[in-house]
Amino acid sequence: MDRMEVTETFAGISLPGHLHTEESLRFASSFQFRDTDVVIVTYPKSGTTWMQEILTLIHSKGDLEPAKTIPNWARAPWLEHTYFKDMLQETSGPRLITTHLPCQVLAPALRKSKAKVIYMARNPKDVVVSFYHFHKMAKFLPDPGSFEDFLVRFLDGTVQYGSWFDHVKGWLSQRAELGLFYITYEEVHKELERSVERLADWLGCPLQPEEIRAIQQHCSFSSMRENAMVNYTLIPCEIMDHSQGRFMRKGTVPAPPHPLPPGSDGSKGPWLIPSDPCGRMEPARRPVAAPGWEPTMGVSRPRGPTAESEGARQALLACVPTTLAATATGRG
Repeated sequence: MDRMEVTETFAGISLPGHLHTEESLRFASSFQFRDTDVVIVTYPKSGTTWMQEILTLIHSKGDLEPAKTIPNWARAPWLEHTYFKDMLQETSGPRLITTHLPCQVLAPALRKSKAKVIYMARNPKDVVVSFYHFHKMAKFLPDPGSFEDFLVRFLDGTVQYGSWFDHVKGWLSQRAELGLFYITYEEVHKELERSVERLADWLGCPLQPEEIRAIQQHCSFSSMRENAMVNYTLIPCEIMDHSQGRFMRKGTVPAPPHPLPPGSDGSKGPWLIPSDPCGRMEPARRPVAAPGWEPTMGVSRPRGPTAESEGARQALLACVPTTLAATATGRG
């Protein structure tokens, strides 16, 4: 299936037609989860590949064979993608499933099972930069245009896959009902070993120290970047333009040095993220937040100024670290 220029709209969200059809999306929304399923939920560019790798190795007790021989999209297939139904027929035993779909689409089906749901979020300042670069690589996504214009669309929630703010807020509103495990990219980046331990304990898969060490070593950014099973170099150039850069670019957690764009009411309109990483599992524990990323219990959408003037564009660019903004706009 080609459909490189096609956009599917489902539940009010635009999605790339190369990966999604109306049939595949309806199949996903009514999917019958098993109690033994583990479901990874993320907004794009929020550490999905990292979590797929960690959970693969927790399940294998640190055995690297599956992570080195099976592509991640086969080990943890995307529920909403067109190939999922065929892939499902080849899966026996506990299933690791990935999705970018919003809460309103999947929560009703998940409530009918005891599937374990893991939600991973990332600082939106880093998400938007990574997502912009991914648009330049992925030929099934629309041309992102200038970084300033892409940032405006990201803030408005009109990029493909919809609003980051609505995605995070929607899923975390279901923490208690679904009992989901919430973790941040920043927490895993700073405390990989501890994050692996917590995930393994929550999944009921306790690990030995040597197994944790093997997972920690394999799931380092440098190791994954060279692993063809996760770095997407297996994807043909007709689908992904590898001359535009690497799928796994930096894997860093920069400290945003600039203030955020003003809100429409004159307030700062901060980018906010919930503070409880595990929902009801460990309510006292707080995630490791990147400097400049204020954790709180609510998620609000910053309403920045329009891009009608150079001053407005500069205010929007203040949402991301200076060096990354310069790189994204071709000035660095």
